[in-house]
Amino acid sequence: MKPIVTEPEVLLAAIEGMTRGPDVVAVGGGHGLAQVLSAARLYAGRIDAIVTVADDGGSSGRLAPALDIPPPGDIRKCLVALTPDDSVWRRLFEYRFEGSDVAGHSLGNLIIAALAEIEGSFAAAIRSSERLLGAVGSVIPVASAHLGLEATIDGVLVAGQSVITKTRGTISELRVVPARVAASEAAIAAIEAADQIVLGPGSLYTSLMATLQVPGVVEAINASPAQLVFVVNMITQDGETLGMDAADHLDALLRLTGVRPPAALVANDAPIDVQPPLEPVAVDGEVLATYGADVTAADFVDRAAVWPQHDPAKLGLILGRLLRG
Repeated sequence: MKPIVTEPEVLLAAIEGMTRGPDVVAVGGGHGLAQVLSAARLYAGRIDAIVTVADDGGSSGRLAPALDIPPPGDIRKCLVALTPDDSVWRRLFEYRFEGSDVAGHSLGNLIIAALAEIEGSFAAAIRSSERLLGAVGSVIPVASAHLGLEATIDGVLVAGQSVITKTRGTISELRVVPARVAASEAAIAAIEAADQIVLGPGSLYTSLMATLQVPGVVEAINASPAQLVFVVNMITQDGETLGMDAADHLDALLRLTGVRPPAALVANDAPIDVQPPLEPVAVDGEVLATYGADVTAADFVDRAAVWPQHDPAKLGLILGRLLRG
């Protein structure tokens, strides 16, 4: 496993020494994908986020079926992550109502939904949102419609992303519905143009694999010459990955999606305090190396965060370094 240097002056020198950076595609959803996008801003020339559309909880779960649009929540998080500067628009997209009949709704979700009606399409709404926020990359829903998610957990069929993520047990099958859906042309085009494709972190099954299960995505990744990197979660997730170490995460990813083994794997090995039944994802470099990946294990913890998450500066440094060899 390779060590990593994270001193701020080294990071600054690495960034200043670059010309136009690589084309980076990040795949997944939720807060984990947003952290990767913040990291990619440090070294990428172009950033595309390919985002799950299977979320059915919270504000997104209320808006998507009612307005017949893809769930906007994960898309909004990515838009904000790609916004380098503070602004009124950024604060509006991050604002969440706490009272009245809009309690629980993110204002950003409502703005995206409104723009979809004004602009005539959800894709146009995202482009308008990017302009309003001054985003430095593009956010691409993996499919043009809201999808369902089904899983077989301990032999029982469980339907719905929000239900799957709360159901403890071993997931042996995962699929999006309807099965005939195809990945968006924009998502495939971004993958084909990529120099680096980053998978994870985030909910392993209900964010990352939910995106990869859309027909066409894995096929495009497997045909791409881009460097494939898997960023392993820092801690296990109740209802999805309890008791799973880093090798278990990777094995499940390969087995259930058919994606090619990653060229590089990034994992945290710094101590993390979490309450049982959650635990840090254990990293065994020798076992992981049997998958053919170049393993980098180091301290990626964001010390300023209230919940364990990747530090974008540390993560951006190693992702950029992996591309430079």
